[in-house]
Amino acid sequence: MYSLFAWRYFKAKKSTNAINIISWICIVAMVVGTAALILVLSVFNGFEGLVKSLYASFYTDLKISPESGKTITLSAEQLQQLRKVTGIRSFALVVEEKAILQNGDNQAIVHLKGVDYNYETTTTVNRHIYSGKFGIGTTEKPLLVLGVGIEGTLGIRAGSDVLPLTIYVPRKNNSEELNEMEDISSDTIHTAGSFMIQQDFDNKYAITDLRFLQNAMKLNPNEFSGVEIAVNNPDEADKVGQQLSGIFGKGFKIQNRYQQNQSLYAIMNLERWIFYAVLCIILVVAAFNMVGALTMLVLEKRKDISVLNALGANQNLVLKIFLSEGLLLAAIGGGIGMLIALVVVLLQQQFHLVPLEGGSFLIDYFPVELRFVDFVLVATTVLIVSFLASWIPAVKASRQQFSLRSE
Repeated sequence: MYSLFAWRYFKAKKSTNAINIISWICIVAMVVGTAALILVLSVFNGFEGLVKSLYASFYTDLKISPESGKTITLSAEQLQQLRKVTGIRSFALVVEEKAILQNGDNQAIVHLKGVDYNYETTTTVNRHIYSGKFGIGTTEKPLLVLGVGIEGTLGIRAGSDVLPLTIYVPRKNNSEELNEMEDISSDTIHTAGSFMIQQDFDNKYAITDLRFLQNAMKLNPNEFSGVEIAVNNPDEADKVGQQLSGIFGKGFKIQNRYQQNQSLYAIMNLERWIFYAVLCIILVVAAFNMVGALTMLVLEKRKDISVLNALGANQNLVLKIFLSEGLLLAAIGGGIGMLIALVVVLLQQQFHLVPLEGGSFLIDYFPVELRFVDFVLVATTVLIVSFLASWIPAVKASRQQFSLRSE
């Protein structure tokens, strides 16, 4: 019944036109605030999905790495057990070390990554080739696949260079003293191509043959920096990780894709909540308008409250009537705002109406993605803010005693 009162009060003409104006201002503010929250969260979802897809091109579903130190030793029996684990699609053995590439007077410090031939089926780096082709060569004739940033630093066009690059790689050294002649290997190497994924990779990594790098570093054939694993179902990566823990035990660290990039995901999540909190200020402003609108409505409906009191209505009923009025304003504004945001996001997905300026990113429009949980979050926020804003005038209305004779 109190909802019916709230609806009639909303539609009815007021003696003071300012009440109608303030009510509609409140609704408009709710529309703007709700739509802004949905749109900003959708943009964050879009960028988050894009960044995760780019990082997924380089980081695998699971990775086995040393718990301490730089290398792990894998026996033939462990590798055989690894091949029999249910859920693993493929895995690649990798060795990583910093190295120096030199082309004449140009030098670049790179994160050199030696991989085996399973690497192409374990990751999707080969789908992001910018120039040349993906090829790691052989142990005797290794090739390099560079990030485009390194390619630019060296001043070359990967895959079409005539003269080889000079590569310097530190060897495994158990002593504290460094002997430049014995502890650093140098060789010449040609490039096969370059990749472009994301600046973190493009400016850092160079990929080559696994055995070549092992020999350059003086590692044993069964020594690796880690094992990168692709699973059949990414949602079951943690379950596969538990099986691997039983095989490898202590001394090995098994990480899923989130754990490999924990700081990145934490920062993205923090930024999302900061923007959400800032945009909630718009809803707080709308709440101030709601306080004013409901306070003036209480003064407008003093005679109605007196009649209700005379008919035996208790304070709780009056409280619910004005709380319902505030929630009604919020529902109208929030509903319209969500509908507008939904239409805008769908249009952006279809027609790319809002461009991404600069021209240096992989896409030229703002990526957006709708998530049901965002609508639930925003709707809950709108209802909580409107409830708190409605509470003060509703309580005042329920506690006031009006006399029909004075009216």
